[in-house]
Amino acid sequence: MDHFVITCSFPLWHLALATVRGQDTGLDGSLMHPVLKAFVCGSISGTCSTLLFQPLDLLKTRLQTLQPSINGSGHVGMVALFVRVIRTESLLGLWKGVSPSFARCIPGVGIYFSTLYKMKQYFLSDRSPTALESVFLGISSRTVAGVCMLPITVVKTRYESGKYGYESVYGAVRNIYRTEGARGLFCGLTATLLRDAPFSGIYLMFYTQTKKVIPQDQFDPALTPLVNFSCGIFAGILASLATQPADVIKTHMQLTPEKYRWTGQAIALIFKDYGLVGFFRGGVPRALRRTLMAAMAWTLYEQMMAKMGLKS
Repeated sequence: MDHFVITCSFPLWHLALATVRGQDTGLDGSLMHPVLKAFVCGSISGTCSTLLFQPLDLLKTRLQTLQPSINGSGHVGMVALFVRVIRTESLLGLWKGVSPSFARCIPGVGIYFSTLYKMKQYFLSDRSPTALESVFLGISSRTVAGVCMLPITVVKTRYESGKYGYESVYGAVRNIYRTEGARGLFCGLTATLLRDAPFSGIYLMFYTQTKKVIPQDQFDPALTPLVNFSCGIFAGILASLATQPADVIKTHMQLTPEKYRWTGQAIALIFKDYGLVGFFRGGVPRALRRTLMAAMAWTLYEQMMAKMGLKS
């Protein structure tokens, strides 16, 4: 595990707690550009949600890449896999891959939220986006962040699979580049964007539209984070279900690039090896993780932006 990345995350935890409590963090100074504030808020929210829900991501990756038959059984459940990981790799084994997850989410979520903030300011000014505008904003922002952070996503997926013995994020990136070239660092790009861009678009559409339906002015302001979190849960479930097949394809392409060379081939081979149900393996832990992460990230992001006097 890359201790440097983990160590760097602790100040962000302190900063997040201080901001939510309304304490002076120095981030609301007039010298900081609003886009940079959005980046910082996004990075902090991404860090907190990543650390909490990393075990679900690891279980999702393992479930998606299990062979069709293990110990005479064609199905291994999430709970059974959870117990197996703890027995064979210890409790900390559930956080394998958290280092590249941090390396991806700290800047990646920051890039997403800052891009989204800038686009909303440019295209919408002060009005709320329509449903179609939300889809466009979510897809565009996630595409920018996804392309920028794809090499780290590849490393993260391989860390979680347990099939690679990388010692650090930097060492993994260097090894992949030496052995597979730039193509190895960007394998699964199409599948990743087909998964992440629609997820963000669908999520943002349902999230913004649900918040419009709920009369928040009738609630106690102290309940606003809970209301936002509930809206995020609803939006995350729908978005996760819609994009699960693309996540399975992405995982296989990044773990075995020599076998799954392009998206169409990956679809055919996954269907041949696992059947139609193979495109939904790991759906439960992924839906839990993506839903909870997105809901928590958006709730924390909006609270921090409000403390800084900015409209999210």
